[in-house]
Amino acid sequence: MARIGNYFLLGIALLSTIACSDEILPKKPVSTSINKILPLGASRVEGARPEFESYRYELWKDLVDNGWTFDYIGTQTDEASYPIHNGKSFDPDHEGRGGWTSGDILDQIAKWLEYTGSPDIVLFSSPGGNDALQGLPYNQTLSHINSIIDVLQNANPNVTIIIEKLAPAHSSYMSGELSDYFYQLQQDVAFVAKNKTTASSRVITADMCTGFTDQMLADDVHYNAAGAAFIADRYYEVLVTILEG
Repeated sequence: MARIGNYFLLGIALLSTIACSDEILPKKPVSTSINKILPLGASRVEGARPEFESYRYELWKDLVDNGWTFDYIGTQTDEASYPIHNGKSFDPDHEGRGGWTSGDILDQIAKWLEYTGSPDIVLFSSPGGNDALQGLPYNQTLSHINSIIDVLQNANPNVTIIIEKLAPAHSSYMSGELSDYFYQLQQDVAFVAKNKTTASSRVITADMCTGFTDQMLADDVHYNAAGAAFIADRYYEVLVTILEG
């Protein structure tokens, strides 16, 4: 997402219209991995090489290098080109949708899970980020985030959900209502995680905001290579404590 302007707002409107329409989803084999990982979110998950990066490739390399058995799942397929790593081809599956809000995701996630099967682990990226950019009501956003977690736990009562304290936008952009919105989300996901954790399903926060700098952004909100590696490392720190051996 470039700086807010007429072109950006037009793109958001178009993406929101697409989000509310019926999709024709590709048929993919249901994963049988012991660690089925669903990368869930918007453009920070989707990526758009070479303009900006997703964390998924860097995290995939970390997991491969350390010998973990896992499988990314999702109805979306990343068509960008990624180098072979340790003799393996990148796993391009994900559930990232550029421009989608928490409400858009909530409307469709049950349908996506019907196609992919239930994940063991969800990486819930930048929850409410596009809601903030669009100035949507905060309480509505928080309600949607809680409801998305409900859908995931209903599909798999043993799911582990890693929810981000989202990384900020560029400092020149983080002012006024947008800054307040991001800050409140960063604080409230900790309460969401605590309240949504059950005896069989953990909801864990990953701190993506502390230590994140402007130098990790390709534009106002998306990651460059350094930012993607930073986010991947933060995810990996949590994943090694919960992955099945």
